Formats: sequence, structure tokens, C-alpha cells
Amino acid sequence: MTTEITSTEELRELLGEPTARAVTKERRVLHDLDRQWLAASPFCLIATAGADGTCDVSPKGDPPGFTLVLDDRTIAIPERPGNRRADGYHNILENPHVGLIFLVPGRSDTLRVNGRATLVRDAPFFDRMVVQGHRPQLAVVVDVEQVFYHCAKAFLRSELWRPETWQPDVLPSRPRIVKAVEAPEMALADLERHYGPDYVRTMYS
Repeated sequence: MTTEITSTEELRELLGEPTARAVTKERRVLHDLDRQWLAASPFCLIATAGADGTCDVSPKGDPPGFTLVLDDRTIAIPERPGNRRADGYHNILENPHVGLIFLVPGRSDTLRVNGRATLVRDAPFFDRMVVQGHRPQLAVVVDVEQVFYHCAKAFLRSELWRPETWQPDVLPSRPRIVKAVEAPEMALADLERHYGPDYVRTMYS
């Protein structure tokens, strides 16, 4: 029998109340340590939701420091060539609220930023986002409403950064997955060529 939680009272009865520090650690202005974290982070996740509640989480990655701090309450994240679905960007146009998690490889704590986003197609700061000679196609500009650090427990439990626990070959290769669930009509050899060395060389073009 499944027992569903249907109220915040039930949730709090089950989990208990958060500690005072967990509640008060939220800030609205970036600290110098936040700036240092963003300068070291090569990867983040952006969570969005559309007007109908449909959700999306999109990974963004670039050389460390790819997220620009424009001022104490504003950051900008560049967009690079991809599959052009733009699910999260469609959501932002309908609902500007976003949640971001910034990772630093090897670190089990993370930096979380919540705020309101806008899409910008060009701005002077784009010149600071050039990688391999390519300016971003657009940028997500986030007005920070909450910023805080998240504890390490999820990463410690998952042993995410312990190479001895990694088993990448337990799953089929990317070309085989595409062949099975996305493009069964394509030859596996063609997919293996597509996801080969040229895939890395053309990331910014």
C-alpha cells in the first residue's frame, strides 16, 4: 500500500524542522567566496518550469569561470551550439524563475543559486565569453534572489568523485543508445563516426 504525503504538516512531521543555520544561510548578494566558486566551476545545472508546470533541467559546461559575475546580484551563463531544442529557454520565456547548481570537480559541496532569468541575444559582456574564437549564441542573465551552499551528503553517499567506483562501460556506448532509442534507421558505424573525434572538435562550431 502506498502512503502519500499531501500536506506540509505531514512533511514536517516526517522530516522534522530544518536547523536554524539551514534556514538562515540563504543570501541575496554574492559573497567573494561565491565569486571564487563560480570562477572555479566548469559545470552547472539549470532547472526551469513552464507556465503549465512542465519542468526541465539542462546541463551547461565550459572552461572554469564560464559563468560571469556581472555584479553582486547578477550572473550570466553563455549558450553554446547544441541540439537546438531549447526546452529550458522556452520555459524561461513563460516563467522566469530558475534554480541553478554549480559543481566543482572533486568537491562534494555545491553552490546553489535561485533567481529570475532573462535571455539576452547580445551584450558587451559577450566579448568575455569567447571560447575557441566563438561568441555565445545567447546568454541567460540571472538576477540572484537566493544563494547558498549545499551540503556534501548526496555526493558522499553516491561516491560520485571516487574513480574506483566508476563503471562507464556497464552501459552501452552513446552511439548504441542513439541507435536503440533515437535513430534506429541509422547505421551504427555512421553514429560511431558522428560521436568520434570530430564530435569533440566541433563543440563550438
